[in-house]
Amino acid sequence: MKTSLNKLAILVSSMLVSGNLLADSFTLSSTDIKHGEFMNMAQEFKGFGCNGGNTSPQLSWRNAPEGTQAFAVTVYDPDAPTGSGWWHWQIVNIPKNANSLPAGAGNPSQKLTPRGSMQIINDYGNAGFGGACPPVGDGAHRYQFTVHALSQKLELPENASGALTGYMINAHALATSTIEALYKR
Repeated sequence: MKTSLNKLAILVSSMLVSGNLLADSFTLSSTDIKHGEFMNMAQEFKGFGCNGGNTSPQLSWRNAPEGTQAFAVTVYDPDAPTGSGWWHWQIVNIPKNANSLPAGAGNPSQKLTPRGSMQIINDYGNAGFGGACPPVGDGAHRYQFTVHALSQKLELPENASGALTGYMINAHALATSTIEALYKR
């Protein structure tokens, strides 16, 4: 009987510790997109046969790990028929005191990004956000919106590629959180 009580106590303690760890985990949320759900026309690209609003969604994050010196946000489509996916957005060096980006921050002309941030050239060839535009009839594509807590600001050339940016983000990531939204035409 005593052994069973000890096992139960260990199980309950583990659940409490796990619950506390989950309560403080680094998380990403949005008022515009939801994990596992389809995005709307606002997040569709304008061009390449698409006629959407090309508006980056609102994003918020909380509980960054200790030692975070900056953030990066990436949007990647692993289902693009390129053999290497598609970078829709990479913004780096978001200041460590920032915890959100408003809708439309991916449009550099709107000047909605925090001072010091750098928007990388996406796979459409533009700096900033490029919305979803999967081929017609290709089925649902997954769009991975990820916030990365970084151990330092990134030193990148002005014309950094998506691959180089991704490498530097991964080399300095302390934690990440992702919302995977869907889109099809």
